[in-house]
Amino acid sequence: MASIHATALVDPAAELDSTVTVGPYAVIGPQVRIGAGTTVGPHCVIEGRTTIGRDNRFYQFSSIGAPSQDIWQDANHRGEVTELVIGDRNTVREFCTFNTGTHKERGVTSVGHDNWIMAYVHIAHDVQLGNHCVLANNATLAGHVHVGDWATIGGLSGVHQFVKIGAHAMIGFQGHVAQDVPPFVTVDGNPLAARAVNLTGLRRRGFSAERQAVIKQMYKLLYRSGLTLAQAQQAIGELKGTQPEADGDIDSMLSFLAAAERGIVR
Repeated sequence: MASIHATALVDPAAELDSTVTVGPYAVIGPQVRIGAGTTVGPHCVIEGRTTIGRDNRFYQFSSIGAPSQDIWQDANHRGEVTELVIGDRNTVREFCTFNTGTHKERGVTSVGHDNWIMAYVHIAHDVQLGNHCVLANNATLAGHVHVGDWATIGGLSGVHQFVKIGAHAMIGFQGHVAQDVPPFVTVDGNPLAARAVNLTGLRRRGFSAERQAVIKQMYKLLYRSGLTLAQAQQAIGELKGTQPEADGDIDSMLSFLAAAERGIVR
């Protein structure tokens, strides 16, 4: 049997692994599934069609799996099933809000694995959050935002709907992110501007000096060479083969730039 505090309200239809711990006054709805080793703190509400993986920790007072705050959702919803899917080993601190998806995209809000999510973070409908990300206090992701692996989003930052943030990117404190942020790039300020390559993050993750050099060259082509975006993309493509171990990083950058729909921060 899961360890459920006597004051918690867990619907009999909810599926909780026997090693789940549920704290005082938590509320868990009938369509919730929670994997092994996960801890649900006091006063958390987990509802909707929500699937949670292994070894997550939810601190007190979070709202997980509530319907989206999309003002058009009630008017346009046609009965499609929407859900929230959370992976393994995530830490979710106090007062966070994660919403289920909408039928406007694929109906799923997803949170990957090994993310560190600090207090008051909001993850809106249809957000796709990768793995190993850090979201500092009061970071707010609007609907349909996509965030790559190992990204860092600074405290009090707001990310506009449909924005994409690339892998290993870093958003500085109080960032107002209204355009896509390419992989590996650090941005901050108001208005938002690209500042440098996120070298500290890359070094922590074991990127070799050769890979870092190619990433710095891509950054220079995008931001310091006076090239148009199309010219920069072509020049970045021509870097392939110069350091074979960095070819995957080049592909990641080119794929991101090709898919950018809101323009990139420049």
